[in-house]
Amino acid sequence: MNNCFQHIFFIGAILMAQVTFAEDFISQVTRPERLVVKEGFEVERLYSVPKKDFGSWVVLCEDDKGRLIAGDQYGSLYRFDRPAQGETLTDENLEKIDLDIGHAWGLCYAFDSLYVVVNDKKYEGRGLYRVEDTNNDDKFDKVTLLKKFQEVGGEHGPHAVVLSPDGKSLYVACGNQTALPTYQSSRVTECWGEDTLQPRVYGRGFMKGVEAPRGWICKTDPEGKNWEVIATGFRNQYDIDFNLEGEMFTYDADMEWDINTPWYRPTRINHVISGAEFGWRNGSAKWPEYYSDSFGAVVNVGPGSPTGVTFGTGAKFPTKYQKAFFACDWSFGTLYAVHLTPNGSSYTGEVEEFIGGQPFPLTDICISKKDGAMYITVGGRKVQSGIYRVTYTGKENTAPAKPRIEGAEERTERQAIAEYHLKSDASVVDKFWKHLGSEDRALRFTARTAIEKVPTKYWAKKALDEKDPFTKLGALISLARLGNEKIQGALVESLLTFDYKSLNQQERFDLLRAYGLTFVRIGAPIEKQRAQVIAQLDAHFPGDSASENIELSNVLAYLQAPDMIARSVELITNALTQEEQIAIAKNIRFVQEGWTDDSEKKLFIWFTRAAGYKGGASFSKFINEIKKDHLARLSSKRKKVLASIINAKPVTKNPLNSNRKLKFVKNWQMKDLTPLLGAGLEGNRDFKNGREMFAAATCYACHRFNEEGGGIGPDLTSAGGKFSPHDLLESIIEPSNEISDQYGSITFTLKNGEQIIGRIANLKGDDYRIITDLMAPSAMTIIKTSDIESSEPTKFSMMPPGLLNMLEDDDILDLLAYILSRGNKNDPLFQK
Repeated sequence: MNNCFQHIFFIGAILMAQVTFAEDFISQVTRPERLVVKEGFEVERLYSVPKKDFGSWVVLCEDDKGRLIAGDQYGSLYRFDRPAQGETLTDENLEKIDLDIGHAWGLCYAFDSLYVVVNDKKYEGRGLYRVEDTNNDDKFDKVTLLKKFQEVGGEHGPHAVVLSPDGKSLYVACGNQTALPTYQSSRVTECWGEDTLQPRVYGRGFMKGVEAPRGWICKTDPEGKNWEVIATGFRNQYDIDFNLEGEMFTYDADMEWDINTPWYRPTRINHVISGAEFGWRNGSAKWPEYYSDSFGAVVNVGPGSPTGVTFGTGAKFPTKYQKAFFACDWSFGTLYAVHLTPNGSSYTGEVEEFIGGQPFPLTDICISKKDGAMYITVGGRKVQSGIYRVTYTGKENTAPAKPRIEGAEERTERQAIAEYHLKSDASVVDKFWKHLGSEDRALRFTARTAIEKVPTKYWAKKALDEKDPFTKLGALISLARLGNEKIQGALVESLLTFDYKSLNQQERFDLLRAYGLTFVRIGAPIEKQRAQVIAQLDAHFPGDSASENIELSNVLAYLQAPDMIARSVELITNALTQEEQIAIAKNIRFVQEGWTDDSEKKLFIWFTRAAGYKGGASFSKFINEIKKDHLARLSSKRKKVLASIINAKPVTKNPLNSNRKLKFVKNWQMKDLTPLLGAGLEGNRDFKNGREMFAAATCYACHRFNEEGGGIGPDLTSAGGKFSPHDLLESIIEPSNEISDQYGSITFTLKNGEQIIGRIANLKGDDYRIITDLMAPSAMTIIKTSDIESSEPTKFSMMPPGLLNMLEDDDILDLLAYILSRGNKNDPLFQK
């Protein structure tokens, strides 16, 4: 949920005028002219909700007559007609639904009823309710609780209810504080586990002890009698919707307290396929995206607070935006349009900022079937609430879009396999086995889930005897998830047949994951096999990437590999990102053998350095927990010897290391470097140096790149697909030329004359919480709205110029090649 204000790579534009705070921020929601809106679209402010009378709205839907229904987070439901174009709503236009129902976080009008997800102990408690008009007088008069949910939830509890694409069922989404309700069937394999080899660290301990399955989506009938589990493993997915092809998507939350740790997962767009598991686990136990027993993201968005989502289906928008997935970010006031491209039987995505502003705490969104406009609510946490309308005013064709033809055959095949997720049919083993080695991750995942529904006695031998490496690894992961002690010896023997060096990166991840699942689910290997696994892996540590180093150290540390400590400590000391350093330090904290005076000194010197690193609210506690476990390994004598190092004061130092000593080279300008971009980027660049320069230029301090680096700026992995070499260079050298509304900052002038520059990252009641320092994203300045005189966008980027001034021209070209290649060392840019 947090953001950053220095060293940020800006990619959009913002034009906002200074306004008096009293009008826009106290009794009115932000005026449309203060919003940054995609060209060709118009935003109308329809209504600013009087807080004392109608609360703060967090949910929105449309009924069968085209009327809108909105809900106060802590109060009632209100129904009203859409105002004509150019007109606004008044208090008198609102009709309160005068029943014992409210505190809604999900609304859906279907089957001549209003379905309400209540997230409070009022009425009959948290659950799914049906509200009906039994005498056809256009007044709701009956409330029925269809399904009771666990009485724990809050903002991570019960959320959305939506109609299925075929109009016959309902889908319900709940965040990770609400346990699965009683259900009749599950498409997800019912073998949930934490599946982490190393004991986790918890940081501040939010939801400590809560284990899988959490963060779920279920399907039910109109009467709410039969419940079917569709997917699990989300953190806090607020809403869901279906595209024209009938595929489900959601926008899942990050854990902002984890920022700048190796287990931080940005907010992300997920394609919710049948039986999917998305790998949220508490504390440091979150599954990385490359685990094959989870289904990763379509696209990572970055820090934020996901709320309402909708596809543009039915909108009088150009085709591109009818097909877009619109996702609301409450924290940073950004409405994203996510453009999906078929990729096998799933999709990839590209994120575009559609509307943005400050404050603009988006809560929900819907497309009216009656007028084709988009309606948006802002509010939540008792802040000033309101509703807006978005229409298209451009000249492009707005005829109804048609479903995508691309990928239709692949999606049909995946959906046919998914039919077996609700039954156990041994015939699927031979029928779908080949898909375990498919390059299509969604197809591979769906086939694996179908096979996992079949008892292992029908396919264990097939898995052990499989010859194709990728297929075999997928099968062995499933066998480890479902196996027992009788199969363990044969399972480890089968994994030992792999030549680690000959495997590609994903196959290596799968091998290490299969080992991890085998050990954590079935048990530790016998001594002979322990030694054999160490021999198989040890020579390849460190590996070819930070993620590989983390996974190798995880398994080797579990096995108490005696010779890994010196190499691990070197990585902790010299790795380019603090994330890799922290992960290795965490993984080896229970290794007993292999420590020397030198390695122990280096480790605790690193802890002194790491204590000065910055991150989310749990960051320092994570570091302290890891250090505490390392201290517990030391004898009293060793603690005394190392006391001066152990108790040393933190050293504030850039956590991203470059092994080269840098000095000022030149105040580089575009005119100096533009002539080099042609021939200089035709090949023969240095991949290793490019990665090191990414650290030297402090890019890692804010940006993730190939799962490395900070999480408080935008992920730069896809920058190579968006920027030409010239544009990329310009955005680094002249960062203030264009400033994205998502990452821009605001100057708040207080009534006492004080100025505070930062970004609204959180709101509650009449308080704004402002991030003013990207290096300390959890340290917020609180401003009361009544103390603000005015606000205006800051004209200069908080990403400072001069970041390249310590680099030679060849270093800069290597850096550009590294970003443009998306970190692919086999890219032609690095070929001789």
